[in-house]
Amino acid sequence: MHIHRAWTGLPASARGATVAMGNFDGIHRGHRAVLDAARAARPDAPLGVVTFEPHPRQVFAPDSPPFRLMDATARANRLSRLGVSQLFELPFGPVLAGLTPEAFARDVLAHGLGVVHVSIGADFRFGHKRAGDAAVLADLGRQLGFGVTAVPLSGLAGDEPASSTAIREALAEGRPRDAERMLGHWHRIEGPVLHGEKRGRELGYPTANMSVADRLLPKLGVYAVLVEVLGGPHRGSYRGVASLGVRPMFGDNAPNLETYIFDFSGDLYGAELSVALVEYLRPEQKFDSLDALIAQMREDEARARKVLG
Repeated sequence: MHIHRAWTGLPASARGATVAMGNFDGIHRGHRAVLDAARAARPDAPLGVVTFEPHPRQVFAPDSPPFRLMDATARANRLSRLGVSQLFELPFGPVLAGLTPEAFARDVLAHGLGVVHVSIGADFRFGHKRAGDAAVLADLGRQLGFGVTAVPLSGLAGDEPASSTAIREALAEGRPRDAERMLGHWHRIEGPVLHGEKRGRELGYPTANMSVADRLLPKLGVYAVLVEVLGGPHRGSYRGVASLGVRPMFGDNAPNLETYIFDFSGDLYGAELSVALVEYLRPEQKFDSLDALIAQMREDEARARKVLG
């Protein structure tokens, strides 16, 4: 997959795509429907995605708490798996936010990216002060030479439509299986393995430590997890148990993710991991002794092994 971070000066190979457009936070079933519509409309064209980085909410409300389900790297990884060949991560700031719907469609989509078709969710808005909607884009597309598909909000067996908001609520309440039902895949935390205090190794449970800064925090606690090592000599799929939290036994700490991978031996420092939250096992606890903590960790491991089969 090729990633482009501008709408001007693109190579010829990047032009002529059929694109799905939106923020694609989490890439849930609704987003998948928009991607499928773009692919179906022009199967002869390369499949692309037009999205925005940073997320517009981070620009308009910079002091709001972290809300993103995935960062740009995790989003790109997921889109690549879904067959996207051209990813346009447009730099969102005053210039882009100030474009009228007409200017955005003309200068960015038609002249800049040279798209042949655009697929959007039915509730997508664009342009200065969100003045453009699906009907406006369809009219502009007719004038500028690209097709437009507006995809209805995707429901799940009569439930409310899959949305990033509903997924955030499920994760915040410790319901990763409900989030998976809406996403169409497990919610994953991705990033490099960092050096930590190495306490887990001393306790007999060496862990891969990852930062969770600047993204939505699911409910803190212990989870059964599926782990993918994305590269290097240990590349592959594993099972494990992970603690997401502040480590109350050891003082006041910033939240992180510590994952114990079952039956694994090797050095993962610097490796990129993708950790899928499968089942919430229990909240974080502060124990009276290290022996009590180790006993609980053994119980957590046994439960996670049972959950994961």
